[in-house]
Amino acid sequence: TRVPGAGRAAGVAASGQDRRVSAPGTAAIPTDAAGAPGRRTSLQEDAQKDAPATEPLGKGEGLVWEEEEGRATLILTFTLRNARKAGLSKTAEVFETFEAGIHHFETRQAKKSKNTTDDLEFFVKCEVDNSYVNLVNLPPFVPWFPKKIRDLDKCHHLIAKYEPDLDHDHPVSLRDPLPRVEYTVQETATWREVYRKLNSLYPTHACKQYLDVFQQLEKCCGYQEDSIPQLQDVSRFLKERTGFQLRPAAGLLSPRDFLASLAFRVFQSTQYIRHSSSPMHSPEPDCCHELLGHVPMLADKEFAQFSQAIGLASLGSSDVEIEKLAALYWFTIEFGLCKQNGSIKAYGAGLLSSYGELVYALSNTPEHKPFDPELTAVHPYQDQTFQPVYFVAENFEDATAKLQKYALKIKKPFSLHYDPFTCSIEILNTPQKVKNMLSQMKEELKNLCFALENIS
Repeated sequence: TRVPGAGRAAGVAASGQDRRVSAPGTAAIPTDAAGAPGRRTSLQEDAQKDAPATEPLGKGEGLVWEEEEGRATLILTFTLRNARKAGLSKTAEVFETFEAGIHHFETRQAKKSKNTTDDLEFFVKCEVDNSYVNLVNLPPFVPWFPKKIRDLDKCHHLIAKYEPDLDHDHPVSLRDPLPRVEYTVQETATWREVYRKLNSLYPTHACKQYLDVFQQLEKCCGYQEDSIPQLQDVSRFLKERTGFQLRPAAGLLSPRDFLASLAFRVFQSTQYIRHSSSPMHSPEPDCCHELLGHVPMLADKEFAQFSQAIGLASLGSSDVEIEKLAALYWFTIEFGLCKQNGSIKAYGAGLLSSYGELVYALSNTPEHKPFDPELTAVHPYQDQTFQPVYFVAENFEDATAKLQKYALKIKKPFSLHYDPFTCSIEILNTPQKVKNMLSQMKEELKNLCFALENIS
């Protein structure tokens, strides 16, 4: 599924989701289905886990706010000294001054205080007008992002929908099996024509990684002229090779949602096929583009790592940074070239699924530039015609290293780590979490050293 025009798509992505921001020490009130506080031993510790994106809690003070349709929902945690003497009524008067509608108001004795008898910790959830929120000096806006793979069910904002039988308001869940599709005779004929023409170019135009995997797909997943592979079979193949899996999509997703999926090694894939009147070109992503362009490269470990790196960089990034990452995605995963054995080969899915542009991209007509994320991220691109400029990577390892270096410069109030065992994102907002990560890395290094000793 292609990431659409960055400038246009970034605005759609931002407007399609709740606006959420977190301050240092952010915490949210844990609630049950009815909205009442959950019965937990430590509300503050559990709240910190549920916060959208946080830094370490300082003295119990924090703020989360969500903005939608002119109203802002505030979730605050704070400690009030001598609260018992001041009285709870005076504390509530502060919220009444701002015409706040209080949804939840809870207190308990302060745990970290010299005078715990009179000091209280507060958890308050209220709703106020946006004009009052703007009076407060809040930290930079941090968009919501998925932290568990099941959160991708919330990432379904479409730029355009092409499949009439799939309802984008009720997306297919990752927990549901990939549906099998019965393609018509005409659709199979379109696939056959595309497959034959592209397959004749691959030996001279595609990179080695693509060719190696393509042979395996023909053996294991039914890649052949007269049969369109099923996503279920292809997804199983990818999962075993690189941990990537396919998720059915109804059309072109917003850049933010699409890139977020890559962070969890999930690829949003369409299942319909392009119109038979134009077999060599499709203005929208279709299964020819997905299965012939993207899938073979996603089965390569180095390329899979590169793809996930772009996804991880997008989590919590601003709209401006999403626009740049969409451009990076476009010029690499979609239309990227690389050097191999003194020649330039294609690895981008947009090229490997387009007979005309694949020939054009490797000709002397367009300009070829070295891949540099800083320059590539701000370079304009065409989504209606062939690109005048293509970026050439030395190899995937070099491209991944450059991308990761670029991602470190994206300003965020937190650092993230992907846990492959739980398929979740961990916010590294405490020294202990960083120590735990270092401990895991040390164990892995020990195993590697032990393996080297056995080999030698």
